[in-house]
Amino acid sequence: MELAILMGVLLVLLAIGVPVAFALMGASITCFIALDIPLVVVFQRMAAGVSTFSLMAIPFFVFAGDLMYRAGIADRLVQIAEAAFGRSRGGLGVVTVGASTLFGAVSGSAIASASAIGSTIMPAMKARGYGDDYAVNVTATAAIVGLLIPPSHNMVIYSAASGIGVSIGDLFLAGVFPGILTAFLLALVSWLVAVKRGYPRGVFPGWAPFLRAILLAIPGLFAAVIIMGGILSGMFTATESSAIAVVYTIVIGTFAYRSLGWTRFRQAATQSVRITAMVLLIIGAATAFGHALAILEAPSQLAGLITSITDNPILVLLIINVILLLLGTFMDMSPLIIITTPILLPVAVDVGVDPVHFGIIMMLNLGIGLVTPPVGSVLFVASAIGKTRMETALKTIWPFYGSLVLALMLVTFWPALSLTLPGLFK
Repeated sequence: MELAILMGVLLVLLAIGVPVAFALMGASITCFIALDIPLVVVFQRMAAGVSTFSLMAIPFFVFAGDLMYRAGIADRLVQIAEAAFGRSRGGLGVVTVGASTLFGAVSGSAIASASAIGSTIMPAMKARGYGDDYAVNVTATAAIVGLLIPPSHNMVIYSAASGIGVSIGDLFLAGVFPGILTAFLLALVSWLVAVKRGYPRGVFPGWAPFLRAILLAIPGLFAAVIIMGGILSGMFTATESSAIAVVYTIVIGTFAYRSLGWTRFRQAATQSVRITAMVLLIIGAATAFGHALAILEAPSQLAGLITSITDNPILVLLIINVILLLLGTFMDMSPLIIITTPILLPVAVDVGVDPVHFGIIMMLNLGIGLVTPPVGSVLFVASAIGKTRMETALKTIWPFYGSLVLALMLVTFWPALSLTLPGLFK
């Protein structure tokens, strides 16, 4: 009965448009009242949920990503991608995927990638006759790659939620090959759709401009080298690396690119505070909600339900994927990681799935949810930047969805794709 109350209140609050954090808090409070548990426990669990050392990396990674955007690093990455891929038919679609992949290596944020890359490439697409729907679809789906290419603050959240100390460094490494595979499939679909629609070819600018673009982008891309190199060498933790990334970006943006003035720094700081406050509030509320689920033994009930249906690892993973895909359509990524990880990770581990591998499955799965209505925050951002109705974009987004689902299946049932690189550094 209490479980029905918990889920029912959550669904009702989400349906009437209550923000996710407050919907989770409202459902938790209602459930605790029904269970006759003091309401102070809700706020104690919220405080405990954000009082995790590894979560300190989130505000720094968010801040670093915003600084990189405002310092013009995204523009330089676009120049590299356009010089490399822009001469093919409909090359700007492939350029968008390539630039998003490169930007993901220094920001790790899907929304930041959609904002930075979209605001740079979408006007060029429209000027050259590309469809508005195509521009939005490519930008939104390509931004998902940033969730897999390290660093990703969502992997930090997963590590904290796992409860078994999944290595953040291993998660960062595990996302590299799946991220490249996803980018390749999206680029292929972008090219095929562009060829079918007859979009124009670009012009190769010459080797001199190409090499110049690479040289200008190297300082920005070196941030990813510092982060991963420092973590893998043991020089600093993932949390410390996020702070170093901020300092490095400030130095590069101020002295190398000379594009990060006081105004842009203040804007980046303000925006990062807003995003961090929102994310941590959601994490805290999701922790309280997860505690209510634990009290009601929902994880063991769901695990029992799944295992009663089948104990076949392939079918279990398919069921988990379907659950995550459905949940991702109406809830943001951060709370879902907090809520579902303690429930689904034990089930996956019981059928032989490595926790690191499962983390990558979850990242891509919930990433697809970010471009799927009714929530679809990344799709919403891309539509806003492209000044296109979301409904218009959704009519032609299905080939891009197909490439993401194919990538998800390959990542799910090809464990070596995720585990080979972490294994090399053991």
